[in-house]
Amino acid sequence: MAFLATAALSGALSLGTAQAQTPPPKMKMTTDIPVAITTPDRVDTRLGTLKFFDGFPDDATVEKVYDNLDFERGVQAFLTAMPGASLYAVREGFRSQGANDNQTVLITESLLDSKSLFLTANTETVYNMMWIDLKNGPIVIESPPNVLGVLDDFWFHYVGDVGNAGPDKGKGGKFLLLPPGYKGDVPEGYFVFRSKTYGNAFFWRGFVVNGSTQPTVDATKKFAKVYSLSDAKNPPPMKFINVSGKAFNTIHANDFSYYEEINHVVQEEPNDALDPETLGVLASIGIEKGKPFAPDERMKKILTESAAVGNATSRAILFRPRMKDAYYYANSAWCSPFVGGSYEFLLQPGVRNLDARTMFFYYATGITPAMAAKMVGAGSQYASAFVDSNGKALDGSKTYKVHLPPNIPAKTFWSFVVYDNQTRSELQTDAQFPSIGSQPKGFVMNSDTSADVYFGPAAPAGHETNWIQTVPGKGWNVLLRLYGPLPPWFDKTWKPGEFELVN
Repeated sequence: MAFLATAALSGALSLGTAQAQTPPPKMKMTTDIPVAITTPDRVDTRLGTLKFFDGFPDDATVEKVYDNLDFERGVQAFLTAMPGASLYAVREGFRSQGANDNQTVLITESLLDSKSLFLTANTETVYNMMWIDLKNGPIVIESPPNVLGVLDDFWFHYVGDVGNAGPDKGKGGKFLLLPPGYKGDVPEGYFVFRSKTYGNAFFWRGFVVNGSTQPTVDATKKFAKVYSLSDAKNPPPMKFINVSGKAFNTIHANDFSYYEEINHVVQEEPNDALDPETLGVLASIGIEKGKPFAPDERMKKILTESAAVGNATSRAILFRPRMKDAYYYANSAWCSPFVGGSYEFLLQPGVRNLDARTMFFYYATGITPAMAAKMVGAGSQYASAFVDSNGKALDGSKTYKVHLPPNIPAKTFWSFVVYDNQTRSELQTDAQFPSIGSQPKGFVMNSDTSADVYFGPAAPAGHETNWIQTVPGKGWNVLLRLYGPLPPWFDKTWKPGEFELVN
């Protein structure tokens, strides 16, 4: 960093630093100055020794602290703007499969397997996914019945629920999604949502019926429609693309290109969609609406390191959370994805739980109150685990056993899905679906209604039907899902066992 400094000033600062040990003379107006408001001539910090002449930083100190400031703001941008980067990657992933905004539904007709990269997707429901763009005006959504759907804006703020948790109560209905600042007429006959961004993600899940996805697939193709309000009298046909078994990526970058992803969102969306503080952090590192993001060599080097540290910080928060409320039980590995039970990640009204937000968005997608709400006998609950009973990272070369006590509190069904620590996506093994649970045929329950599940590179003899394959040399984690959770889950009178090392 270049600074304007004359040789005389530099010499004066050097001389002043050497002479600063001598107290200044007492003047007529001299009073006692509290030590706490002064700055020593030398301060030892993690940045090294910072030097001052009577509080004025020398050139080397100024350079150090500005480099550090840019680095810190780069890390903060990584942690804070992650929701936008995540949805940018989702949109680009959709487009890579030929999806047109507002017209194309990506559907997993034979469920979502491990070939595609999606943050912690499940293997039990039919995913339907599309990108909605409001730049040309309001969009109408016609929803199929009996689905779980959510609309999130481009910064992953919750917009509204569609389906079982929405105002249509799962009966299907017509929704009207209005763009930022919309002042036009709002026709009757719609459930109305307003978005702060033009870009919006629309996800909905349908259910397997008697072991078949076909009824849900048929219902989606019959009832799902998305079109401009201006085309309401003659909607264009929808396009459906089956992405089951397709290899494509929807996960944000962890290197310098992360900031380029964020820049796309900032350029496309109104500033009103995000808070001034976060936009200020982004502007401080060169990401500002209406301006090119073109960091010089110095800044690019700093941001490359910021991304690396931001990524490492996110992984520490996810895999080794230090939040007490992250854990369901004392001395247990089982964690909640929604720490504190708030889909807005609030410690109390107006106070954000920053680590909880990072933990969720680095691991998962889809924001809706329905995912965090305690609904007995309805919806679903989630518990993640990243370590074994000894606090060691789960290792793909080892075999583990988890015992689920009797009367597993799931009215509908329960499942385990195993994820790759690197991608946080389904672990790629020899099996199409790295999962197991109460639905698959052949799973053996114990006579007392308890269950034992094994995880390892090879099936333990006699337990082949209750085993999920892992990969030597790869770390992994797991989500336990309870569909239709019952009271013993919420009051914690039922507790899943830990990951016990078998060999």
